Amino acid sequence: MDAMKAIRALVMVVFIGYLFIWVMAPTNVYRQKWLPSIRAKTSSTYFGAQGSTILIYTFPILFIAALGSVYLHFGKTISGGEKESCSSKKNRLAIWKRPVIIKGLGIVSWIELAFFIMFIALLVWSFSTYLHISFAKITPKSAAKTGEEVWEAKLDSAALRLGLIGNICLAFLFFPVTRGSSVLPLFGLTSEASVKYHIWLGHIVMTLFTAHGVCYTIFWAVTHQSSEMLKWEKTGVSNVAGEVALVAGLVMWATTFPRIRRKMFELFFYTHYLYIIFMLFFVLHVGISYACITLPGFYLFLVDRYLRFLQSRQSVRLLSARILPCETVELNFSKSRELSYTPTSIMFLNVPSISKVQWHPFTVSSSSSLEPEKLSVAIKVEGGWSKKLFQLLSSPNSVDRLDVSVEGPYGPVSTDFLRHDTLVMVSGGSGITPFISIFRELIFMSETLKCKTPRIILVTSFKSSSDLTMLDLLLPNSATASDFSKLELQVEAYVTREKQLATENKMNIQTLWFKPNPSDAPITPILGQNSSLWLGVIICSSFLIFLLFIGILTRFYIYPIDHNTNKIFSYSTRAVLNMLFICICIAITASASFLWNKKDNAMETKQIQNMDGTTPQASPNSWFYNADRELESLPQHSLVQSTNLHFGERPDLKKILFERKESSVGVLVCGPKKMRHEVAKICSSGLAANLHFESISFSW
Repeated sequence: MDAMKAIRALVMVVFIGYLFIWVMAPTNVYRQKWLPSIRAKTSSTYFGAQGSTILIYTFPILFIAALGSVYLHFGKTISGGEKESCSSKKNRLAIWKRPVIIKGLGIVSWIELAFFIMFIALLVWSFSTYLHISFAKITPKSAAKTGEEVWEAKLDSAALRLGLIGNICLAFLFFPVTRGSSVLPLFGLTSEASVKYHIWLGHIVMTLFTAHGVCYTIFWAVTHQSSEMLKWEKTGVSNVAGEVALVAGLVMWATTFPRIRRKMFELFFYTHYLYIIFMLFFVLHVGISYACITLPGFYLFLVDRYLRFLQSRQSVRLLSARILPCETVELNFSKSRELSYTPTSIMFLNVPSISKVQWHPFTVSSSSSLEPEKLSVAIKVEGGWSKKLFQLLSSPNSVDRLDVSVEGPYGPVSTDFLRHDTLVMVSGGSGITPFISIFRELIFMSETLKCKTPRIILVTSFKSSSDLTMLDLLLPNSATASDFSKLELQVEAYVTREKQLATENKMNIQTLWFKPNPSDAPITPILGQNSSLWLGVIICSSFLIFLLFIGILTRFYIYPIDHNTNKIFSYSTRAVLNMLFICICIAITASASFLWNKKDNAMETKQIQNMDGTTPQASPNSWFYNADRELESLPQHSLVQSTNLHFGERPDLKKILFERKESSVGVLVCGPKKMRHEVAKICSSGLAANLHFESISFSW
C-alpha cells in the first residue's frame, strides 16, 4: 500500500510538471529562455531538435505509463488481500462526486466539471497569450513589408495559433480510447467511462482545426496566395498534408453526432478508421519534431491497438448460449483461471460469419470470482448485427459451433460496493446487464468469503412481460437457491406497456451447446498473469529501441546531409521513417511478449480443452436443449419470492430513493438517458445526503 501511494505521489508530481509546461508554452519566458536553454543542452548529432521535444513532452507521459503498469500490478495483488478481509473504505471525495447535469455534457460529477473548466481555461489562456504576444509585433510598418494590411497579418497570426491550441487537445485525445491503458487507472478512470472525454476533446479538436483551416483559406484568398493551398514544402509546413488531414477529420466528425451515429452506426464505425489518415497526414503537415508534442497519447494507443490485434487473431472456445424469448442471448465462453476481471467490465466480440470487420462491445454478465472458468456476455437485439446473431442461434436449424474472436475484457481496476449499507440498482431495459455481474460478485463475497454485503434493491423497468426472463440471468446456470441465501435481495420489476402477465405463450429459456474445436482456446490474459508488468516492459523497451533507431538514423544518415540545420533533409521523409520505426518497435516488443506468455498459457489451455471436450448432449445427433423453465416455476424460488411485479406503471424513483434511511446508499443507474438524468437530479437535489450516485456504462 505504501508503494502504491508513493507511485501515485510521483505520478502526480510528474503530471503537474507536464501540465505546467503546457501553461508556460505560450509565454516569452518559455519560448525565449527555457526552450533555447533546453535545446542547447539536448541538441546532438543523434536526435537534433527532436530530442528536446521528446524530453519535454513525450518522456514524462511514457514514464507515467510505465509507473502506472507497476501501480496496477501492486493494485491487483493488494486488492486480492483486501477482498479476503472484506475491507471497505469510506470515500473522502463523495461530495465532489455528486452528479450535476450540464446541457451538452450530460451527467458529470463536480470533479469532472472542475477539470473541464480548468482545461477550457488552459485553452483560453494559451490562445489569448499567443495572440497578445504576436499582435504586439504586428504594426502597419511590419505588415507593409509583406504587402499585407494589419488585419490580414493578424488573421494569419490567429489562424496559426488556432492550430497550436488544437494540438493541446490532440495531445490528450487518444488517452480515453486506450482500452488497456495503464494511465487512466492512476486517476480512477476506465476507458469505457472515459469515452465521453474523447467525445468532448474530439469536438474541440475539430472545431479548432476547422477554424484553423478556414482562417488560412480566407487569408490566402484575400492576399491572392491561393497557390499556397497546393504547396508541399520539403523542409517546412506542408499545406496539402494539412488539408488531407482536415478532410479526413471532418468526415469522421460528421458521423459522430448522436442522430447519425444511432441511425447509421456502421457508417460511424467504418469512417472512424480514417484516424489513420488523419494522424499520418497531421505528422506530415507539422513535421515529426513538432508532432512529438502530441506523440505520447497516440504512442500508447498504438501499443494497445497492436496488443488487441494479437488477441483477436485467436478463435475462442464458445461453450453454450442461453436464448431468451425477449430476443436476448447469453454467450458462455471458456476462460483460464488466470483471467480475472471486475464487475461492469466489457468485452468486444467479432463473429466472422456475420461480419469479419465489425467489433461490438458487450457488458460481461459473469463474475470471475464466482465462475473462475467461464465468462459470459449478454446480447440483446438492438441493431442489424445483434439481430443476425439471434436469428442464427434461435433458428430451428441452429449451428452446432460458432467461430468467435474477442478483445478484452476491460473494466475498472477494482470496485468497492461493500462501503454502502444498501445498493439501489436502477435499470431500464437492457441496462440490467452490468447489475448481473455485480449481483454474481456479491453472491461470491457473501457465500464464499463470508463478507457482510449491502442490502440489494433492484428496480428494473421492461416494456413487455417477455423481458422479465432477463431476471433469470441474475444466476448462472450452475447456481442454486442457496447461492444467495445470505443476500438480502429485493427486486421491483415494472412492465410498463402491459396490464398483466402474458400467459398465452410459454416463456421458455433454451440452451444451445456447441461442439468443441481443437483450434479454439479459452480466453486468457493477453500478456499472462502479470500482464500489467509486461505492458510496462513493452512501453519501455519499444521506446528505448525507437530512440536507438532514430539515433542511428539521425547520426549516420540525416546529420551528414543536414548538419542539424533542418533546411536540407526532407521533413516528410524524416516523418515517414520515424513513424515506420515506431510501428516496427511496437510490433517487435509486443509480439515477443505475446509469444513468451503464449507458451506459458499453452499447458492450461490443453487442460481446459480436455475438461470441456465432453459436452453433454440429449441425443447422438442433437446439440440443442430446451430448458423448459417458465418464469413462474423456476427452481430458484428465492429469486421469485424476492421479486415484486408491477404492470402498467413506471417506478416512482423519487419515492423509492428518499425512503432509504441508511447512512450510505449507493445508487447505480444504467438505462435510457431520461432515466439516468432523473436519478441524477434526485441524488443531487441535496434532500438526501446519504445517496451516492454512480452512472454505469453498458454495451449491447
